[in-house]
Amino acid sequence: MRNFKVMPKWFYTYKLYHIPFWMFYQFVWWTVAVGNPIKAADIIFTTTMFPKYFTYVFWEMLAVCFNLYFLLPRYFEKGKYTTYVLLLVATTLITAACIVPGYYLTAYLAGTTVKALFHTDSFLNIVLANSLPSAIAAMTLAMSIKLGRSWLQTKRREQLLETEKLETELNYLKYQFNPHFLFNTINSIFFLIHKNPDMASASLAKFSDLLRHQLYECNDKQILLNKEIAYLENGIELERLRQNASVEVDIQLPAIYDARLGIAPFILMTFVENAFKHVSKQADQANWVQIELQVNGQELCLLVANSVSGTEEEEEVVRYGGIGLKNVRRRLELMYPGQYELSVNSNSASFSVRLTLELSVLQGLPVMHKIA
Repeated sequence: MRNFKVMPKWFYTYKLYHIPFWMFYQFVWWTVAVGNPIKAADIIFTTTMFPKYFTYVFWEMLAVCFNLYFLLPRYFEKGKYTTYVLLLVATTLITAACIVPGYYLTAYLAGTTVKALFHTDSFLNIVLANSLPSAIAAMTLAMSIKLGRSWLQTKRREQLLETEKLETELNYLKYQFNPHFLFNTINSIFFLIHKNPDMASASLAKFSDLLRHQLYECNDKQILLNKEIAYLENGIELERLRQNASVEVDIQLPAIYDARLGIAPFILMTFVENAFKHVSKQADQANWVQIELQVNGQELCLLVANSVSGTEEEEEVVRYGGIGLKNVRRRLELMYPGQYELSVNSNSASFSVRLTLELSVLQGLPVMHKIA
């Protein structure tokens, strides 16, 4: 058992996998030549043809290894292409020449002449008609495998780098939002401590739930929808306390939905925070925020609207400004490509955002429904 564990590492460390590969490669050519694998095996291993077979395997394998592990890294990969081509041609010619003695040894062991056994006794004819084409084919095959493998490794490396880049960007966007929300919340609680201690206490309770969600429950790419909705409810309640009834909040959440549904964390809260941030605060008009969340099957639809003051400066801020909306657009593009629709509408009296999102079902969870 110990040898079984050690052998594979030793086998690959010394590149010994070339031996069975090139033996099989030559066996395939012999099979093509005689038309039958059993007959080919019989000729190779039970007659005097083995020296010829062996010389092809040995010298072509040696030439391939010399090319892959010496010529390529020392010349080709360093940009010395002319030198590499010249040495590769020389290696191929020398290999073809080294194979020819196998023909003479085979004829000698068979007790006959090269001409009688192979229908030629010319060294040059054997090279040009047999050993050189075979050597070229072996070198071409090895180069093709090497280049194909390098291409696959390069593509895999590019995919890994792209994945890491996207994950880094997603984390950056997610955590860029969190400090912004926390900053606003802490300022609100600080203001309430002096104005209304009881309200500040209630705010701290909600705030602790928000922190718990951010620190422990939203580190995955997908979290349960019911956790995100609970986070949304706490955030809305905190905003209600902060607004001190100066803003009318109309909220409608789904009564029943599949509790296995997952969503990227902090997607929904961004729109709600934006609404409370830019809601009108005029004493002579209604100030309101409307939040409506529906879940039909795996489709989530969120509508968030708020009243605005109607000033040109505020409309520009609502329409184009804010790190939150820009971040959430980018996160939607990265995490839900082709699976979402986001529309933004604004006028002199209101601003609204509608998000339609195709949710995924998280595996390994029981089929449950939440009833509000």
